Amino acid sequence: MLTMDAQAVPSVDAGGGVALKAPKPVPLGRIGLGRLGADAYPKRQTPASRRGQFSLLIVRGDGERVLRVNFPRRAAVLMAALLMVVVSVTGILFGDWMKLRELTREAVTFNDQIQQQRATINAFNRRVAELRQEMAGWKEIHAKIWEPLGPELVRANRDRGIGGGTTSDGMPKSASPLDELNRLGDSVKDQTDSLRALEKLMSRAGKVLAALPTRWPVRGGVNSEFGNRQSPWTGDKEFHSGLDIRAERNTPIYAPAAGTVVHAGAAQDYGTAIVLDHGQDIRSLYGHLQKLNVQIGQRVERGAVIGYTGNSGRSSGPHLHYEILVKGQAVNPRAYLWD
Repeated sequence: MLTMDAQAVPSVDAGGGVALKAPKPVPLGRIGLGRLGADAYPKRQTPASRRGQFSLLIVRGDGERVLRVNFPRRAAVLMAALLMVVVSVTGILFGDWMKLRELTREAVTFNDQIQQQRATINAFNRRVAELRQEMAGWKEIHAKIWEPLGPELVRANRDRGIGGGTTSDGMPKSASPLDELNRLGDSVKDQTDSLRALEKLMSRAGKVLAALPTRWPVRGGVNSEFGNRQSPWTGDKEFHSGLDIRAERNTPIYAPAAGTVVHAGAAQDYGTAIVLDHGQDIRSLYGHLQKLNVQIGQRVERGAVIGYTGNSGRSSGPHLHYEILVKGQAVNPRAYLWD
């Protein structure tokens, strides 16, 4: 049985001296073991209470414990859940950031491509506008070509008469590339139709031009022009119906255009002469010849030698009298001489 010593109590003996008397031991049960334990030692936790808590133990490298923190199980669960939420949200935000970064890079690339395409479209619009202006100049050229030939031979599918007033407010400031292409296509179609009509006309006109006596029959100076002149024999004024071209005797005479010989022989004042029929009521006459190289009814081509110059008929010297007759009327040959 556990006992505890009490404090010594002084007493007086018979001789008058003071003596210490040891007290009697007191059992611990009498002074309250429970109270002594509660005051002397901390209360220990039961296994049930320890299962409801978590401990965070911090230990040094040598194994000695530095710090120990106890917290309830509910707080640990909440902290773990909060940590999981934070990690999940951080992961989601990081993923979104990565996607946003990739989208930003793609946006920069797309922006560069858009700028390049915009510059290409602007250059395309400028080029189309330049082409339309150039084609507008073609219209003026076509108008000048058609002016001496009459109205254009373009067959219209519908009545093109239009009218009405317009205001600048209703006009678009800038046209889209598709509109510019449509306008350019319409202009090209109009020019194509005009060129086809012109080609048909030139095909017909080519035949007429090929029949015109546009070439000089001989090369040389002109002694006497077409029109009124002073007669070299009488000195009076007279009408000269052709050109007197200077040429030595026996100079070759070339047909200025294809034709048929309708006369070859003597012709009063013209002496020995040739008349060619070129069609389209156009004839050419060659007078004062020395020698013939064709006969009546013969077909000659442009540039063929039809005779040789001389001094036959009413002539003051060797030369070629050259006339052009349209519907039997003498006209100025210079209007037909191109080469």
